[in-house]
Amino acid sequence: MEQRAVRWIPPVLYTVVLAGGFSHEALAAGEFGGARLAVFAAGLLALLALESPGPGRAPAAALPPEVLLAVRVVLFAAVAVVDGSGVSWVLFVLVPFTAYPAFGRRVAFGCAAGCVALLPVALTVLEPGWWARPAHGSDVLMFGLALALALSTAGAAVREQEVRARLGESHERLARCAERVAELSAAEERYRLAREVHDSLGRHLAALGTQLEQAETLRTLDPAASARAVAQARRSAGLALAEVRGSAGAPDEDRPFSLVRSLTGLARNLDDDRLTVELTVTGDESGHDAGTLTTLYRAAREAVADARRHGRATRVEIRLTLDGPAARLTVTDNGGRSARGAEPGRGIGGMRRRLARLGGRADAGAEAGADAGLARRRNRGHR
Repeated sequence: MEQRAVRWIPPVLYTVVLAGGFSHEALAAGEFGGARLAVFAAGLLALLALESPGPGRAPAAALPPEVLLAVRVVLFAAVAVVDGSGVSWVLFVLVPFTAYPAFGRRVAFGCAAGCVALLPVALTVLEPGWWARPAHGSDVLMFGLALALALSTAGAAVREQEVRARLGESHERLARCAERVAELSAAEERYRLAREVHDSLGRHLAALGTQLEQAETLRTLDPAASARAVAQARRSAGLALAEVRGSAGAPDEDRPFSLVRSLTGLARNLDDDRLTVELTVTGDESGHDAGTLTTLYRAAREAVADARRHGRATRVEIRLTLDGPAARLTVTDNGGRSARGAEPGRGIGGMRRRLARLGGRADAGAEAGADAGLARRRNRGHR
């Protein structure tokens, strides 16, 4: 297959040779002869027809490469024989030039060597003693240089096409990778939203359902307790609405996220009057980024909810230790270990994954003394 980058060169060369032949005929006052001039023009027009672009591709593209090369060589020879000006021999530089992209480097160099040997033989047959004429010696030398230039140009064009093909393949791979990244990003975003719903709205809705169920059960047996359950349900709904508004709203640049303030609000605004949360903070949170602090807060919130739902706890203690680049959050409760089950729930699993993304870890369960230990380290060497 020929290179698109150099397809214009053969037609230009054919046109130049055709114009040069007619100019020589005009200056030589009919030396060419009518029949020879007709053969000369017909040969070049046939070559131009081979290279002319059709509706989709050039007619030459429909021929096998071997046939196309042979047709060109025959036409080059016919034009050169009838050309009295001698300019047509330059057409033979197109033999290695067009053979390079079709057959490769070795065949192209073989064609160039054949052309170099052909010109002296042809001159010997047509003009005996040509070597004694300085002009013919210069012609042979220039013909060799033209062949070298044609080989260099064809080689550069082939390498350019190969590079373009590799770049096209790389772009396709990059496009596929980009599509895959977009799919994974969408999946991650869905998973993140699921975690957000579970960590925030989920616990409020669970408490709301339980409180409404209690209110329905105690409506006739204990109206006062039923009223308290309804009041707690309203409170749970209000807290859920507040979290939704906080998640949907824009970040407050004047009041950035504070882990201590958020944990204090968590301890004070529980929707369960039977649970008491105590908070102890050591250190300064200013050395930690908002993403780390937010993740620790969500982990603490999940641990408190887990202690209330699964451990039936009535007292939870939160201890936050901020020591330079390290942060440790421990949540303990007085709930029953057997009620928790042997395996952690979805909330604990999500907590562990979130902390792992930040370079930390989470430990939870009865084997840890009913403690949830959470650590975030910027320096992996820090203990």
